[in-house]
Amino acid sequence: MVPHLVTALTGPLLDLEKKILAATPAIERWFRMEWQEHTPPFYCSVDLRNAGYKLAPVDTNLFPGGFNNLAPEMLPLAVQAAMAAIDKYCPDARNLLLIPETHTRNPFYLQNVARMMQIFRQTGLHVRLGTLNPEITEPTPLALPDGNMLVIEPLVRSSNGRRVGLKDFDPCTILLNNDLSAGVPAILENIHEQSLLPPLHAGWAIRRKSNHLAAYDEVAKKFGKLIDVDPWMVNPFHAKCGEVNFQEDNGSECLADNVSMLLAKIRKKYKEYGIKEKPFVIVKPDAGTYGMGIMTVKDANDVRELTSKQRNKLSVVKDGVVINDVIIQEGVPTFETIKDAVAEPVVTMIDRYVIGGFYRVHAERGVDQNLNAPGSQFVPLAFAQQHAVPDMKAKPGASTPNRFYVYGVVARLGLLAASLELERTDPNPEVY
Repeated sequence: MVPHLVTALTGPLLDLEKKILAATPAIERWFRMEWQEHTPPFYCSVDLRNAGYKLAPVDTNLFPGGFNNLAPEMLPLAVQAAMAAIDKYCPDARNLLLIPETHTRNPFYLQNVARMMQIFRQTGLHVRLGTLNPEITEPTPLALPDGNMLVIEPLVRSSNGRRVGLKDFDPCTILLNNDLSAGVPAILENIHEQSLLPPLHAGWAIRRKSNHLAAYDEVAKKFGKLIDVDPWMVNPFHAKCGEVNFQEDNGSECLADNVSMLLAKIRKKYKEYGIKEKPFVIVKPDAGTYGMGIMTVKDANDVRELTSKQRNKLSVVKDGVVINDVIIQEGVPTFETIKDAVAEPVVTMIDRYVIGGFYRVHAERGVDQNLNAPGSQFVPLAFAQQHAVPDMKAKPGASTPNRFYVYGVVARLGLLAASLELERTDPNPEVY
């Protein structure tokens, strides 16, 4: 099951919420059966958009940050989930090597790393930090905003070349919190006798969002059949456009055609359900993160008539990687706000367990825009420990525990799709 909110925002997600709550036993059994067949990612976070008429994942992150944004009262649940996850890979583990992003001077990111170390230390592991930054050649202290310190150390390969660790630290498990946008580092290739989590093909050097969305289509169809809802209620339409070069204005017609096609499909659904909103799509890179290279589009002409500034913004993502493939995803507006600022829930999971979440909030963005952008803030979700199960007697929309239970269900659909995606893209499928 999942934790439940004290202060979740409410709204008119009534019909879908009602069906999910009524089908809770069937849903939980279905997830149990799926996890017998598929291995969940070690950890994951899912960005959700709640439009009132539909609730859907818009991004699934296999290298989640934001652990510092989780409510402190959820730490015991996080520790319990971490224990279950570690036991799958190394039941007698003593040492865990955590490899964070190389931009380790960011104080908010450092707080995330410190919280992760706290969680895994409470599972009984010795946890130390290694870095892929070649400029760090000796143990280096990093100051946290609260006055505490982290120490990050250079990675070393074992004398037999089969393992990776630190100078005097040989870990059973290596946990990546670096999404490998800059490429797969040689020191992490061909590791033996150790678990590297998530696997290298989960990093953005190899991973493609289009593979995840294809897997999610299958999961959403199964889920829709299970609870008797239109899969569209939990799944945005999407399309892919390859061989795009924004700098040289190549591929803009392919992009415009796909935008027109998706907008027409959305309008048809809106008409079917009596939705009065103006449809829009989100153009984003097929690989990449940090909310870079993303654009809201309401008309195909918007992508035919890009300004040079817009082209520059769309042409590269994190670590200067050039965009050549994009996906076009149905835009899901969010009706949720905190103090008049637009908000979206982010649900965090370790193994198959929801361990909490937070709201991403942006005061300068609209309901139809990407909120993962400079200026965003994070509000931890507060939880009520006394709620072990959804309140089946509450009216839909009236119970905040119910609302977050629904969020947890849809987030786990994204988690399940990620497990299918990783299986199908694994260069060594015999592992599964």
